[in-house]
Amino acid sequence: MNDYQMGAVESRFADIIWRHEPISSTELSKLSEELLKWKKSTTYTVLKRLCDKGIFQNNKGTVTSVISKQEFYSMQSERFVAETFDGSLPAFLTAFTSRKSLTPKEVAYLRRMVAEYEEE
Repeated sequence: MNDYQMGAVESRFADIIWRHEPISSTELSKLSEELLKWKKSTTYTVLKRLCDKGIFQNNKGTVTSVISKQEFYSMQSERFVAETFDGSLPAFLTAFTSRKSLTPKEVAYLRRMVAEYEEE
């Protein structure tokens, strides 16, 4: 598993990219100024950091993702379960549901996921 990580500010910035990609770096800078109140230099610094981490790429002024938002957050979830619950999804679900009840819709969704997994 790759070690992709972002802080809270980087995550907000990444969400802007994922929502608007492909996006020119100029347009990204304008959006960052509008939505995050960032200067152009801040936008380019954070973009470079996320490109260096392998999450995004800036190819001739066009910014696109290397990994999707779904992939990124899936990897984060896997890492959390691995580090916190020794890789045990049942242990995570037990801890999660001890403080938060699942809705009937969520329970039905989980049952469908398990059934589909068993069919494979």
